[in-house]
Amino acid sequence: MPFGRRRSRIDRSLRERGVPPEPQQRLRDVEETTGPWDEADAPEDGLARIDLGAIRLPALPGMDLRVELNQQQKVIGATLRHGNSLLQVAAFAAPRAAGIWDDVRAELARSASGQGASLREVEGTFGLELAGTVMAAAAPQPGQPTPPATRRPARFLGVDGPRWFLRGLLSGSAAAGGEAEAAALEAAFRGIVVVRGSEPMPVREPLPLALPPQAAAQLAAQQPPPGAAPQPPPGAAPQPPPGAAPQPPPGAAPQPPPGAARQPPAGDPA
Repeated sequence: MPFGRRRSRIDRSLRERGVPPEPQQRLRDVEETTGPWDEADAPEDGLARIDLGAIRLPALPGMDLRVELNQQQKVIGATLRHGNSLLQVAAFAAPRAAGIWDDVRAELARSASGQGASLREVEGTFGLELAGTVMAAAAPQPGQPTPPATRRPARFLGVDGPRWFLRGLLSGSAAAGGEAEAAALEAAFRGIVVVRGSEPMPVREPLPLALPPQAAAQLAAQQPPPGAAPQPPPGAAPQPPPGAAPQPPPGAAPQPPPGAARQPPAGDPA
């Protein structure tokens, strides 16, 4: 149906009668936010952000960023460290019509309860969140068996955006009453910009992450070219090519080639 043509005739008729046209503004059905941000609403706050593809993390003083890579050198996670606290962030695809944080909260609480921990709903900085404990194991020491999992304090933050869902996991002091570290990491979470993209994706599928261009170039430079033989460690003796005769140890007398007559020792009669 030619809505545009009909609208033009209406506007022309109103102009002929001296009625000013209505301003043509497209209203977005999005609640006003102070962050986290969608790419379309990203603030011009002058804050430097680290581009990880679907997530742009604010570069705040006193914080360290750690990214997790799989065997294919693809980014599968991003964590900010501040003091003795961690903020792990992840973004997922969500439907257009409604958010998924309500369902995710219920699933996280059931999962924690089933593992012997406990999470409860509380009102937080970004609305309803989960606070309590989760089961987690400490990193094993070299040569030692993996320690058993224990209850650790945790907070789950969640924000529904336009076709995306952003989840944050606070652990360490920030989840155990450390107000200063919690406030700093909450500010980092608030400053995140999510880049959803326009391509269709299944609901709850993680949005793709990537290393910043400079870091990706450095990682690529450290990888050997395809099909290249592994390089020996510095100081290692060079290896003979396949099929070559074994080399005598340093200081040994040279061996005659196969089939050569045996030479008498020096001083023996010929």
